[in-house]
Amino acid sequence: MTFQVEITPIAEAQIEKSYRWYREQNPEFADRWFRGLMNIIATLQEKPRRCSLAVEHEIFPEQVRQLLYGTSKNIYRVLFAIRDTTVYVLYVRHSAQAPLTLDDLEELEGGA
Repeated sequence: MTFQVEITPIAEAQIEKSYRWYREQNPEFADRWFRGLMNIIATLQEKPRRCSLAVEHEIFPEQVRQLLYGTSKNIYRVLFAIRDTTVYVLYVRHSAQAPLTLDDLEELEGGA
């Protein structure tokens, strides 16, 4: 079964923020990072349940899984939910960031 993948506005904003930061540091790396991230997100079209539950999955009203992207100090967690035949990318967070809390969710949802 092939799933449709949709990136939420919050996740898009998080990706854009990281891309802009990398672009200021190293434009070539930023472009490579962005293409790689989009490619790994596209793999969620096939077997998204292969990914483990996110550390903070219990604070969500539905199962939230994570897909890891990157290496070494540049690992990102792509948090997503599966609803019927669609995978929704909810958040994209650097692995150095603390797990999401309920307060974080309220802030993110309110600020989007």
